[in-house]
Amino acid sequence: MIKQLKTSTILALLLTFTFAGELELGASIPLGDIKMTDISGKMVSLNDVKMENGLLVNFTCNSCPWVKAWQDRYNPLAVASAQNKIGFITINPNETARDNGEGLNDMKAFAKKYGHDFLYTVDEGSKLASAFGATKTPHVYLFDGKGKLVYRGAIDDNARKPKKVKEPYLMNAIHAVGKGQIVSVTETRALGCGIKFAEK
Repeated sequence: MIKQLKTSTILALLLTFTFAGELELGASIPLGDIKMTDISGKMVSLNDVKMENGLLVNFTCNSCPWVKAWQDRYNPLAVASAQNKIGFITINPNETARDNGEGLNDMKAFAKKYGHDFLYTVDEGSKLASAFGATKTPHVYLFDGKGKLVYRGAIDDNARKPKKVKEPYLMNAIHAVGKGQIVSVTETRALGCGIKFAEK
C-alpha cells in the first residue's frame, strides 16, 4: 500500500513538472497577431496561418538530434494538416543560438536539405515559445477551428524508429480535429532539446 502510494505520488509530481507553465488545454492561441519572418522572407502571424479547422504550431530548430529524428514525419504532418483544413507552421525559438546554427540562413538551408514545403519562422526574443510555455524542440500545439488548444506535447511515441510507432498522437489528433471529433489523447510529454531562450 505504501509503495503504491509513493508510486502514484511520484507520477503525479512528474506530470505536474512536465506540464507546469504550459498553455492550458482549451486556451486560445496566444500572441496570434505577432508577425514573424518566414524563410521565404514573408511576414506571417499565427492568425494568418490558421485555417477553417484549426492551427498546428511546432516549435522546432535545426540542430537538435530529436528534431532530426522526427524529420521524416514533418512533411506528412504538413500534408495531413492541409487536407484537414488546419494551418501548419514551424517556429524556431532558439534566440541565443542564432549565431550558432539557428539563424535565418541556417533555417533556409535546413528546410532545403529536408525538402520542407511549409512555413518555418523566427521567434524573435523567444516571445511565442514563452507565451506557449514550450520547453523543447520539437514541442507541438494543436488548436481547433475555434482557436482552442486540443493537443500539446510530442509528435508520436518513437522518434528514433518510425516503423515502430504505436501511438501517432499528433496525426490522430489532426484527423480528429478535421472530422470535428474529440481528440482522445490531449497531452503527452514533449521530448527534445531544451529551447535556447532569449536572455532576460
